[in-house]
Amino acid sequence: MEYPIIQLQSSGFPELISEIPEPPTQIFVRGTLPTTEKMLAVVGSRKCSAYGRAACEKIIAGLAGHSVTIVSGLALGIDAIAHRAALLANLPCLAVPGSGLEWDALYPSTNRSLAQAILAKGGALLSEFDPSQRAAQWTFPKRNRVMVGLSHAVLLIEAEERSGTLITARLAAEYNRDLLGVPGSIFSASSVGVHQFLKLGARMVTSATDVLDTLGLKADEQQAEMIDMSDLTPEEQRVFTAARTATSREELVAASGLSAHDASIALSLLEIKGLIRERMGQIEITANAV
Repeated sequence: MEYPIIQLQSSGFPELISEIPEPPTQIFVRGTLPTTEKMLAVVGSRKCSAYGRAACEKIIAGLAGHSVTIVSGLALGIDAIAHRAALLANLPCLAVPGSGLEWDALYPSTNRSLAQAILAKGGALLSEFDPSQRAAQWTFPKRNRVMVGLSHAVLLIEAEERSGTLITARLAAEYNRDLLGVPGSIFSASSVGVHQFLKLGARMVTSATDVLDTLGLKADEQQAEMIDMSDLTPEEQRVFTAARTATSREELVAASGLSAHDASIALSLLEIKGLIRERMGQIEITANAV
């Protein structure tokens, strides 16, 4: 299906974008703009670690079932991971590339198939640039301001001390948006930028519940997802079944009959898929088996 590029009339601009200094004078869109209650921008390193990827996937999976749109920049790294995690969680996506929206101009070209998947799932691409505008050094700061301006909150996942991602974080503070940060290892250079903002008052995020609280959405309103157990590996099935009665990690390992190593791996995978969560040392199921 072809999704034409449409130029919005100023009266049709997303409401929040008008609040920022020097808002866009033109906006182009492919697809359908989301109508969810809240918009969450997710930004981070283009060279993210395995930890950053897992944290991003886990948090976004935990937002499934809520009225939240994931906004990101279609870039490599955390941006692309956030978009893909949102698609898996059936959350609407809004991609704001640092280029125009013509396919030949869209940046990066390696994520063109991801952009098409976003459109196919009912999401949208948005840009203030003329459709044929190629990405350039000056387009990314302008893109970042639009991305933050569209959103109620900004989630920061991995950023080095001099990362361009930190420009987006500063804009969140300037635009009076909630700034959230996922803590990382004190030994990792990719955590330095995030930790700087956590010290300055950004809210620390360790689960989707933290995000929902910030957005004013109640985690207990989420409807449990129905899953097909046959889609899980045998180890995941055993851990998921054990979690129905286990209340701690130790009890879960014992009930599963797996080694601590294998049970931990299966538990982590189930958490990433948003089917189980561990909060305050307690194991909770967030899905029902069919």
